Amino acid sequence: MLKVLTPTIMLIPLVWTVKEKWLWITTACQSLGIAVIALLWFKWDSETGWTTSNLYLATDPISTPLMVLTTWLLPLMILASQNHMATQPINRQRLYITLLVSLQILLNMAFGATEVILFYVMFEATLIPTLIIITRWGNQTERLDAGTYFLFYTLVGSLPLLLALLLLQKDLGTLSMLTLQFTNPISLQCTGDKIWWVACLMAFLVKIPLYGVHLWLPKAHVEAPVAGSMVLAAVLLKLGGYGIIRVISILSPLTKEMAYPFIVLALWGMIMTSSTCMRQTDLKAIIAYSSVSHMGIVVAGIMIQTSWGLTGAMILMIAHGLVSSSLFCLANFNYERTQSRTLLLVRGLQAIMPLMASWWFIASLANMAFPPLPTLMAEITLISTLLEWSFWSIILTGLGTLITAMYSLYMFLVVKRGITPKHMNTMDPPQTRENLLFLLHLSPILLLMFKPEMISGWC
Repeated sequence: MLKVLTPTIMLIPLVWTVKEKWLWITTACQSLGIAVIALLWFKWDSETGWTTSNLYLATDPISTPLMVLTTWLLPLMILASQNHMATQPINRQRLYITLLVSLQILLNMAFGATEVILFYVMFEATLIPTLIIITRWGNQTERLDAGTYFLFYTLVGSLPLLLALLLLQKDLGTLSMLTLQFTNPISLQCTGDKIWWVACLMAFLVKIPLYGVHLWLPKAHVEAPVAGSMVLAAVLLKLGGYGIIRVISILSPLTKEMAYPFIVLALWGMIMTSSTCMRQTDLKAIIAYSSVSHMGIVVAGIMIQTSWGLTGAMILMIAHGLVSSSLFCLANFNYERTQSRTLLLVRGLQAIMPLMASWWFIASLANMAFPPLPTLMAEITLISTLLEWSFWSIILTGLGTLITAMYSLYMFLVVKRGITPKHMNTMDPPQTRENLLFLLHLSPILLLMFKPEMISGWC
């Protein structure tokens, strides 16, 4: 843990002392080196499942893939933001990179925390740099509204969680994840216990987000700069899924009946948000709503509390993090050249940029769970879990996957195929930096086809 956290913390003084012309390349190279070092977390030496650096920070097969994804994302965010920040004063560029680095530190400490209260503190602390990135460097004037939505949805959902955790600490005497799973199930019988159950999960359901409390996400995605959209889609949504995985083990046996309405709402939200994607004209809004759709089936898989459900949820969270982040980068590539995200104004790009069409094609196929990509394995596992839980869930999951394939193909065909408008013929070609960015996004997806157990949550 410290071999990644220490050099990441030392990135902050580096950002403020390096010369201006070397700022972006130095931070990108060092953060990429840290991401390569983080791959060593996949080498398991412990038979107990936990590998601890101390009593408060540890890694296990559930947290490790998410921590590696977090460290892998920082150099990609720096690469993606370089053109967006080129016109800013140098001190603002340094502040921007510092916020991205601090976000990685907080996320790694959140995923690596073994104390639930420490996880809660880091979970809430990620709100600050994300809020600054959205409200300060967003693309349009609505960014302040998006920041307000993001702040209040997160706070309203997480305050009941704090009270629920304090009650749990009073009853059990400990909130260590190392021992919580071995405690006796709590007897939950009265109405107050059911309110406590909802309070424990509500913060994570808002963060993931569940359909009905998802309105902050499309607004935040659409208004955020490219790095904000990338970290929101790739990692911050996964904090919600990770929190549910950690907390739900101590909520038995009440979860068996209490989870039913949330599972149904998640599956219904999968169809509703997928249908919303079919009528969107904003490219980033389509990708944002698709994230809500994918996270819906993740919530359902975790709530069922089976090993297959957990495995499918873990694989889909990691695969979706890479795919949705790459889609936001591709959308930003179009926006930087056309200054528009409207689908009909950025169509027909395949004729003038065939290599970009290839990146779009791979990302669209991964988003629609095309075989043999990891997203397909995750969806098959989750659909099998839901089918075992209830035969009628096949209607909702089948419709959801069908509509997902439809809007993924629709998005690709509208953006890349057709006649290229005359105003697009003078566009700048893709730079080496951008091709490297898309390669680093999509090559892990292709490589994980050969070893998916690395991200499945099993030792």
